[in-house]
Amino acid sequence: MTQLPPEHPDSARPMTRRELREAEQRAAAQAEAAAGGFSAEPIPAPRPTTPAPIPATQAPFPSAAQAPAPQPTPARFDFDAHLAPGAPGPRRGAAQPSPNERPQPVTGATATATSSASPFADLLADPHQSVDHDAADDEPVRRKPSRAERRAAASDPYDHYGDEKPKKRRGGWGCLVALLIVAGLGAGAYFFLEGPIRAVIERFEPAADYEGQGTGEVIFMIHEGDTGSSIGDNLVADDVVASTDAFLEAIDEAATAPVFYPGAYRLAEQMSAKAALDALVDPANKLENTFVIPEGTATVDALPRISEGTGIPLEELQAAAAEPPANYGLPAEATNLEGFLFPATYTLDPNLDAHAVLQTLVDRQFQALDEAGVAPADRWKTIVLAALVQREAGLKDDFYKVSRVFLNRLDPAKWESGLLQSDATVAYGTGNTHLVTTTDAERGDASNLYNTYVHPGLPIGPISNPGDLAIDAAVHPADGPWLFFVTWNLDTGETIFSEAVEEHDAAVEKWLAWMEEHPEYG
Repeated sequence: MTQLPPEHPDSARPMTRRELREAEQRAAAQAEAAAGGFSAEPIPAPRPTTPAPIPATQAPFPSAAQAPAPQPTPARFDFDAHLAPGAPGPRRGAAQPSPNERPQPVTGATATATSSASPFADLLADPHQSVDHDAADDEPVRRKPSRAERRAAASDPYDHYGDEKPKKRRGGWGCLVALLIVAGLGAGAYFFLEGPIRAVIERFEPAADYEGQGTGEVIFMIHEGDTGSSIGDNLVADDVVASTDAFLEAIDEAATAPVFYPGAYRLAEQMSAKAALDALVDPANKLENTFVIPEGTATVDALPRISEGTGIPLEELQAAAAEPPANYGLPAEATNLEGFLFPATYTLDPNLDAHAVLQTLVDRQFQALDEAGVAPADRWKTIVLAALVQREAGLKDDFYKVSRVFLNRLDPAKWESGLLQSDATVAYGTGNTHLVTTTDAERGDASNLYNTYVHPGLPIGPISNPGDLAIDAAVHPADGPWLFFVTWNLDTGETIFSEAVEEHDAAVEKWLAWMEEHPEYG
């Protein structure tokens, strides 16, 4: 820092940059005046301040006449103005002019150099660059924008883009989220409204119905306690009418309320609902001493059908069925008539008693076994397997595969445990002769002698009365490695056969899903 001469009024303190520049200008003006023969305009002295001691090593300036030769005033290098981009700005208030001081003119060389050396020329064109001017030298100085300035810049929507308003762009993720939300709402609405909407549609749609009197012949049974709805369901099962609703509508539209009597009736396939109703109430179509035993019917369910067709009291038929099996010529292993009442349509002599009627059905079963090539010594084993196949199989071709599965499981080389694991046998042992589904507790009950989940080998006796197809499947099973099967669609009888347990597990899951959609089977 430069020191003033001792006689200088401010020599007692260090000189500021402004004072130093003014002193240099005065000295240059005086030297120029002395050399050119004219006096320079006096420059006012700076405001007096309290003197500060000057180091003894600093020599005082000589008089004006003895001052060194004038030198061109160099362009002042402002360190703060040449900071690297991003560096901190200058310290404010380092040199402030006095209110009584008048700024001195700057020589042309100084002004030009200062202007060309200033890096603020470009910054002044940028509206976002905060620029201030030093009060002492009027040079631009970079500074941090104030909060008000930042808010003003942020609130101007056209500040960065001129006069054109920027276009907003919708992000892809936003569209995807919106699409997922709409899809979810649609799926939820469908889930909750599907049932009511379908019910409304079905309400206004006409019930499915056939036309005309139908073709062929069907012996149809009406059982004791049947209602219009149950009769309609049985007519649909025998493909006599197209829907139960159509049959109920025909009943509602009848001139007089129809009365149904138990027994066998001669009908046709695919009749209109009105034609079927007219046939059932026509006494000419009622068959005397006629009844139908469907394939797979258990004896406990066959006896009421026989009673309804023949007029023989059910109690008499039950007493006849309780007679020793040997009275009917059954194998020694038999403990009752189960499996030996051949399923068919019968029209019998009205003079037959209960025992004679049952003997007729047993003899017909022996005939079927003989026609299938079964020796009398093999009747028992064949009937037990055929009765199991009859209850487990659905479609015709599946009978032979189901028979093979059980025979493979009876082979220790293929199935070590020997457990057939048939739900139909477990259900029969619990007294349920209409369904083949069971519970975990029922499958674990060892007291049920028909439980093939616990007891290996064939069940202890037949579980139904098999027909010709089941007997033939027991005698001539299909060839295959299958060890598992599951009928996953109980309406159509579709069955999946598997050799590996993993494949069978997947098939069971498919069956369980179907059962959830058809709770009437559970």
